[in-house]
Formats: sequence, structure tokens, C-alpha cells
Amino acid sequence: MRIHLNSIFVDDQAEALRFYTDVLGFVKKHDVPVGEKDRWLTVVSPEQPDGAELLLEPAGHPAVKPYRDALNKDGIPVTAFAVDDVHAEFKRLRDLGVRFTQEPLDMGTVTTAVLDDSCGNLIQLQQLA
Repeated sequence: MRIHLNSIFVDDQAEALRFYTDVLGFVKKHDVPVGEKDRWLTVVSPEQPDGAELLLEPAGHPAVKPYRDALNKDGIPVTAFAVDDVHAEFKRLRDLGVRFTQEPLDMGTVTTAVLDDSCGNLIQLQQLA
């Protein structure tokens, strides 16, 4: 068994696609119209184009807002991305204007940082020791 797809809720799919590709560096994999305005929109790591996909899912369901508000209020990331060098990614992304809620923090076996994806989510970057 393998993880094939994970999803995050986004307020605006076009803005999310721009952020996840132009800023974070992911690559668009699927972009299929669903209904009148929504899309089945996934991105993948350029390092693993056939790996797990991240679905940028519209945040229209009524449960999404209270769920995300509670996570954001408590500073809990909705997902985590592995990076080779948290400090370098932190600097690169901060220089691009990305807002971080947690600067790099060494916790022994892992170093993490948490960013705001500008689409309603907190994302953790992780570097394993």
C-alpha cells in the first residue's frame, strides 16, 4: 500500500496553483474541469513526478472553515513537506514574501518550519536529521 493522493482545501484554486508551482516549486499534474468552476487540480514534486499527488481542493464544504480556523488558531499544520535543508528553504521562501508562523526549529531528530500558504493553510517543512 502507498499514499497516492492527499488533498488540502484551498480558497482559490488559481491562486493555490500559482503558489504551489511558482513559489514552492511543485509541478501541475492534472487539471480537469469539474462542474462549472471547480477543477480536479493536482500538483507533484518535480523530484517524484509519478509520486504522491496533492489535490488543491475547493474549500466550499461548510465543514472546511471551522476545521481550518481551529487548526490555524492552534498553529497546527494541515500537512508536511520534506526538504533537504529547512534553513535554505526558509530563506528562499521568506525572500519571496512567504509568511512563516514558525522559523526553523531544531527538535533533535527533525528540524521544522511552518509557513502560511496564502490559501488558508499552514504547511510544515521538515528536514530529518
